[in-house]
Amino acid sequence: MKKSIKLFHWLPRIICILAILFVSLFALDSFSPDLTIWQQLLAFFMHLIPTYVLIIFLIVAWKRELIGGIILTLIGIGFSPFLFNLNYKRNHFSVFQSLGIVMTIALPFIIVGILFIVSYIMKKNNLPPENRKSN
Repeated sequence: MKKSIKLFHWLPRIICILAILFVSLFALDSFSPDLTIWQQLLAFFMHLIPTYVLIIFLIVAWKRELIGGIILTLIGIGFSPFLFNLNYKRNHFSVFQSLGIVMTIALPFIIVGILFIVSYIMKKNNLPPENRKSN
């Protein structure tokens, strides 16, 4: 039982870090030979704003698994329609391409949120009754 708790402790954290790194890759499109170095750096840091927000949510989830898991799940679910519309209407992708992009970007955060919640529940159920807190 201890190995499964340890697995569910680290799995969402590792997947979330990898998903944040993946989202961060999209900031690299801010570099252009037409801009000065300062304009490129400013654009790069502006493109990294979603990464900063996701890192804050990861820190919250690291400290408070239940709250962080709920936030990450809601972010993944809430961001999905926006991402779908952006790719389907603006870029004229097909429905399946747009759904594939949604699943590539938003689904990992939904899964991570659920894994954080599962980790919280497993840890809470594994404590002796006198050590359990009512949250």
